[in-house]
Amino acid sequence: MMKIIKLVSILGLGLGSGVISALWMSGLIGGKALDSFADINAGGWRSDWSIGSPAADPYLRARVARHGLLALSKKEAVYFTRNVDDEGEPLRQDCQYELSGGGQDAMWWSITLYDGDSRLPMNTDNALSIDATKVGGAETWRAMIAPVKPQDAPYWLSSNHAGQFDLMIRLYRPSKAVLDDPETNINPPRIQRLGCQQGSGA
Repeated sequence: MMKIIKLVSILGLGLGSGVISALWMSGLIGGKALDSFADINAGGWRSDWSIGSPAADPYLRARVARHGLLALSKKEAVYFTRNVDDEGEPLRQDCQYELSGGGQDAMWWSITLYDGDSRLPMNTDNALSIDATKVGGAETWRAMIAPVKPQDAPYWLSSNHAGQFDLMIRLYRPSKAVLDDPETNINPPRIQRLGCQQGSGA
């Protein structure tokens, strides 16, 4: 009987450790931050180059499932995320930002805003992304990120109900140069904080 109890205890300990490890590595509980998985850093935009490939380990797959990437293979699409501004401060809904950039060496691109739970913010502003179609192939573009649309905004991403948020840029059908050397060959958009609401701590 004691042997059975001991065996059950060992199995339970092993299972519990495995579950805790998986939750920690996927980001569901404290521990590894999203950025700690990234092996690519292109101007502050981060990615893991094994996303969408058979080389992805179980922990990365758990993180991908948790954050809803639904990742395609790199030849089809690559993904970069960013959760801080150009000064390294977390992106927050109570601040206003200017997002600026240019074209990308890919067939098409988009940038989408996600809330702290990696979901689209619960608002009805219909302004959660910008893409190559919206900017019409312009060499340079700028967009405002704010909870309410600024009057002079050429393009607007709504951070209403986003809390601490992040941005994801997707490059569809990226060039060989991007795949071979992403840190040199993507055009990383800048995120300049313009100001924050009084009492927000900024």
